[in-house]
Amino acid sequence: MKKGIRILALLGAILLAGLYLSTLVFAFWQSELALQLLKSSVALTILLPILLYAFFLIGKVSCSRKQQDQESQNTKER
Repeated sequence: MKKGIRILALLGAILLAGLYLSTLVFAFWQSELALQLLKSSVALTILLPILLYAFFLIGKVSCSRKQQDQESQNTKER
């Protein structure tokens, strides 16, 4: 589980770095398409960390609930 989380975190960091770079490139590029791409890049730069945090939080909560359920079943069996 921890290995999967580390891989997802690394992929998220790489994706964010790519978004930062693309935002910089689109800011200096002069065209109508570049303006639309700049807006979407800025929006994703803001939304992606929020979504990643939410996914990790949900995963953390679900893992702790599974552990609590297993512990409660083990105590009931005794």
